[in-house]
Amino acid sequence: MTLSGMIKQLEDIMRTDSGIDGTAQRLSQIVWLLFLKVFDESEMDGELLIDYEPVIPKGYRWRDWANPDAEKDQTTGEELIDFVNNKLFPVLRGEPITTDDGATVIPFDNDSDRAALVRKFMTRSHNYAANGIALRNVVNLISTVDLSDVEQTHEFNNMYETLLKSLQSAGRAGEFYTPRAITQFAVRHVNPQIGDVVADYACGTGGFLVDALRHLEKMVSHFQGNQVDAMEKVHRNLIGGEFKPLPYMLCVTNLLLNDVDYPRIRFGDSLTEKNFTDYDGQDELQVDCIVMNPPYGGIASDGDKRAFPADLRSSETADLFMAMILGRLRQNGRAAVVLPDGFLFGNDGAKLAIKKKLIRECNLHTIIRLPESVFAPYTSITTNILFFDKTQSTQETWFYRFDKPEGYKHFSKTKPLLPKHMEVIDEWWDNREAIPDPDVNGAWKAQKYSVEELEANGFNFDLCGYPHEEEEILPPDELIADYKSQRASLDREIDEKLAAICELLGIGVDAE
Repeated sequence: MTLSGMIKQLEDIMRTDSGIDGTAQRLSQIVWLLFLKVFDESEMDGELLIDYEPVIPKGYRWRDWANPDAEKDQTTGEELIDFVNNKLFPVLRGEPITTDDGATVIPFDNDSDRAALVRKFMTRSHNYAANGIALRNVVNLISTVDLSDVEQTHEFNNMYETLLKSLQSAGRAGEFYTPRAITQFAVRHVNPQIGDVVADYACGTGGFLVDALRHLEKMVSHFQGNQVDAMEKVHRNLIGGEFKPLPYMLCVTNLLLNDVDYPRIRFGDSLTEKNFTDYDGQDELQVDCIVMNPPYGGIASDGDKRAFPADLRSSETADLFMAMILGRLRQNGRAAVVLPDGFLFGNDGAKLAIKKKLIRECNLHTIIRLPESVFAPYTSITTNILFFDKTQSTQETWFYRFDKPEGYKHFSKTKPLLPKHMEVIDEWWDNREAIPDPDVNGAWKAQKYSVEELEANGFNFDLCGYPHEEEEILPPDELIADYKSQRASLDREIDEKLAAICELLGIGVDAE
């Protein structure tokens, strides 16, 4: 059974459990169970090595209580609920428990990084299940997933999209799944190298980080030196941050699933991790590559704004993330950032200051304009990918408008954005040339602008954009008259076509 195909069955089982109230709790339940299964699979892989000691103590590993060798050893019903609530969770959180003989012990006192990861994860998790039989059915279904199947591990991000859609139906929308076509394209053109520290400070499920990992794995396979050491360095140099518990836990699980033994994902608000001025000249706080899609449309908290100088303070979270990225990018570092149109043409004080800082301190070499339906069904906001590096100040910037493929009125669930659709940009990227807009005389689909032209335009980056149809706002009486005229015209067309059809059939128009 595939990961994504399993979600609906799991939710159907949990609907019979009176302890689990609503979609959000069902999804939270799925996540901690998946994490423990994935972590145990990782432990079993480690045990194939010499001198590797499992992190989680015997009796509390997935293989021991969830999927024992013999079916007769499975606990269920009230016994399972009691074990999960009073032993499994306290132990994996590093808390003391009372043994049958009355002694107080801490079975999980391992001080390794991986042990700390488990404790942090389980501290943010909760068992909502009250029906032990339903919980056993859920556990057994999760146990059927074959994590050694490469195809199933690759679809983990697709499973997260399924989870997001479920959250949307529960009224908890607001998170956007970044299509793999976008994450792969961004990583490919930022081109991280072995030894680079790669970061996503609003990483969600970890899509950008996993694609960076895939990109670097190909390099390791052709590496002339010690490939084991190179791969360890790659794993160590992937870092992220996530503010919301569910995507944070999914990201950790996703990276474990992709053989990263200790995912370096920080739970918390990346905007307030440090004050903006703390990054200045602090190489250890900076990174070589940043690939991310910051949250936008949200209102920044007072704490977020206080972390930035007065001129960079914005109420829009995407603006603050952009400012933070400028501080956290190391000299000669490279970045690809997905931002909404509002950043490009906004001219309020903070946006303008951030764009001037970007132009002054970085080489903003490329902006890819994306269609409005790229993030459907989550939002119709038009977005862009900004590519820049910290090598020199901006001298010129190329703009390229990515038009939807032929036959696509808009992207959707049935006609999603695919990696192959981005190949047209890849071809242009390596052989840049100006492209006139085929539909608008004097406009451009791709064009290069000097920094002087950008400055003269008031740092309005709304260039090579999509044609906007002007909507005429009529007075009410004229609007009604216009609607009546359109309806009369449509009625005439219908009557004419109906008469022609009836004439061909040899029947009267009024015949039924």
